[in-house]
Amino acid sequence: MSFVLRLPITPKKTSYASKIAHLYFDEITKFHGESFGQTFRDYNGESQRKASVEEFYRLNHTHQTFDFVKRMREEYGKLDRVEMSVWECCELLNEFVDESDPDLDEPQIEHLLQTAEAIRKDYPDEDWLHLTGLIHDLGKVLLHPSFGQLPQWAVVGDTFPVGCAFDQSNVHYKYFKENPDSANPEYSTKLGVYAEGCGLNNVMMSWGHDDYMYLVAKKNKTTLPSAGLFIIRYHSFYPLHKSGAYSFLMNEEDKENLKWLHVFNKYDLYSKSKVRIDVESVKPYYLSLIEKYFPAKLKW
Repeated sequence: MSFVLRLPITPKKTSYASKIAHLYFDEITKFHGESFGQTFRDYNGESQRKASVEEFYRLNHTHQTFDFVKRMREEYGKLDRVEMSVWECCELLNEFVDESDPDLDEPQIEHLLQTAEAIRKDYPDEDWLHLTGLIHDLGKVLLHPSFGQLPQWAVVGDTFPVGCAFDQSNVHYKYFKENPDSANPEYSTKLGVYAEGCGLNNVMMSWGHDDYMYLVAKKNKTTLPSAGLFIIRYHSFYPLHKSGAYSFLMNEEDKENLKWLHVFNKYDLYSKSKVRIDVESVKPYYLSLIEKYFPAKLKW
């Protein structure tokens, strides 16, 4: 196949997730050394992209409703758009720049390989984690015309549960007031349509590349461990793994997998560097991992 992608570019009680975040803080600091002081995810600073990022979240928070997510999962969960390999999908994203990200202005394949190679260096024996780093953002293929070319607010950006009250830790929380679910009694309470401890696999997340890639991996019968699938689906769920919000929905398996997500997250964020990766030199290694954990061709 030969696609070419050319797109415009402090609570009173500390939660479980917050405790885990603090446990990893020293590890993160040590990993980054002096570079840890570099600012990432600065939504309030004077970034040149600040206005466009804020407008992105206005649209995202207004339109990501329970009914919208349900409709998207039903439509795109059919996986009837195209068949291609994991590596072909990596190449398909080569010219895409994420408009929701205030830090990253490089092609996505650079970020994917930076993430994967940084993990590989520090966790040489966890090959499933290396591959997870490579593929975690492949759901952004939803922006390609072959997939209906969804607007960016329906593909990228931070994710959050729908079907229950929106937490104030969500970036640009103020825009949720325009979301119809905020005025719906069924969806606007703390638990909404869920039960405490129900497990995140039973929660509807805002629609985007995380949930889509999770569906792709699961329905194509990947042999990645549950922690890998957890990372893919929740790596943009910053209200949880940064602020500890929504932890009342987690079950015990979620709590264990969250530990790996915190490990992964430091590489997802802080591998956003100007260090270039020689794609051809690392490609054979990642092709071998793809063959180990995925079929040759996937339905997307």
